[in-house]
Amino acid sequence: MTRYQHLAKLLTERIEQGLYRCGEKLPSVRVLSQEHGVSISTVQQAYSVLEECQLIISQPRSGYYVAPKKATPPLPAITRPAQRPVEITQWDAVLELVNARLDTSVLQLGSGMPDVTQPTLKPLWKIMSRIAQRQDLQVLNYDNLYGVAALREQIARLAVDGGCQLSADEIIITTGCHEALSIALRAICTHGDIVAVESPAFHGTMQTLRGLGLKAIEIPTDSVSGLSLEALELALDQWPVKALITVPNCNNPLGFIMPDARKQGLLTLAQRFDLAIIEDDVYGELAWEYPRPRTLKSFDDDGRVLLCSSFSKILAPGLRVGWISAGRYHDRVLHMKYISTGSTATQTQMAVAAFIKQGHYAPHLRRMRSLYQRNLDVFTYWIRHFFPSGICVSRPQGGFLLWVELPEAFDAVRLNRELRPLNIQIASGSLFSASGKYRNCLRLSYAFPFDERMQQALADVGRAVDIAMRACRPEAREAGPAEGMQEPALANNPSIGRQTV
Repeated sequence: MTRYQHLAKLLTERIEQGLYRCGEKLPSVRVLSQEHGVSISTVQQAYSVLEECQLIISQPRSGYYVAPKKATPPLPAITRPAQRPVEITQWDAVLELVNARLDTSVLQLGSGMPDVTQPTLKPLWKIMSRIAQRQDLQVLNYDNLYGVAALREQIARLAVDGGCQLSADEIIITTGCHEALSIALRAICTHGDIVAVESPAFHGTMQTLRGLGLKAIEIPTDSVSGLSLEALELALDQWPVKALITVPNCNNPLGFIMPDARKQGLLTLAQRFDLAIIEDDVYGELAWEYPRPRTLKSFDDDGRVLLCSSFSKILAPGLRVGWISAGRYHDRVLHMKYISTGSTATQTQMAVAAFIKQGHYAPHLRRMRSLYQRNLDVFTYWIRHFFPSGICVSRPQGGFLLWVELPEAFDAVRLNRELRPLNIQIASGSLFSASGKYRNCLRLSYAFPFDERMQQALADVGRAVDIAMRACRPEAREAGPAEGMQEPALANNPSIGRQTV
């Protein structure tokens, strides 16, 4: 954390604790500079951050003042899915979300894409160009089924930060984390088996289960501590669960980091029931805390955890470079890799290996952590400012995804349809459930740089949510259209999309 970020965090805490009250004048730039032993520019940068978060306002020739404050929305409650195996649905809606990526006119507020515009990625472009210019025939040929050795060595080195002691020979390179999850499931399960998943869970995981003919049993999940071990134990007692898929670090979509004690408890439970665990750690490197949180794999002493990850969320998804360390399932996973895609494309593997080895990876990772954390502060403020009361919002501990829960009667699927004329797309919460639950929730992304278009879009979504929430209140439903209580569709509402923010 830089000096100005540390100072901004300290001032934010003082404002939240009430040491500086709403409307109160803050210390001058010079006073803070002397008090904290930092430069004037550092204080100015810290104040700039607080202004972006709209925690403070500046008055010309007067100074900085604490802005009026809205209450922080509460956290989502622990989820309550039906604890029975279910068939996976929602494919059409997932396909629609994925296809929308190609439409540059649509602002993808629900996207799981990272920011690939940062200057710290420029060395990667140069490395890829140099590899192509060398006209090395190795790039055009198949490589080892395990993947490029230089990349596996670098991944083994990076894994130490997550508490894992891996050798390059334990790592298999895949075409993204999605393939890693797929071959892990095929190595463990057969058609009709039951797999436990967090609820809500990544829609790609759900659709992989669907494609393999597997059933999902959704386990209640807390937005702070993660998967309910008590609920998982009940499910394991009642059903022949073959495997568990979990995202314990910077969870998608809730953003939590499972405490180490609960990770150890999960491993103990898995050993008792001989349960295989597929760990998705694709966001783990983007945790705010340093050193990064430990993986489940780091606690595994009998090889039952299959650790899957990729560089898609940290560097760029188009690289399609992922990996898996499969423990006791290594040989079966290697076979599934062979019959799936065979070798992974060589050039991007070589480029990522060189990017890490030449020292570019760590600075880029630090920049992205800092950027996303700052984006979250601004984004959360805007949610408080533009959205109506009565909502719950997650508090991510890393990554770039936010989960918003609205009243039970709210329909985010309909909201998404009505936002289309405004060229805005959200991710409905129903995509993240095997059975289509969470229609009253939505996933939002704060990965991209904030500008006027983004601010206007959040204002539009906030007003749309307000209209929908008022329309689904009991008194509004009882009155019906004849009483004038039902709001018009968003596309026909002249206030939507034109209000100045």
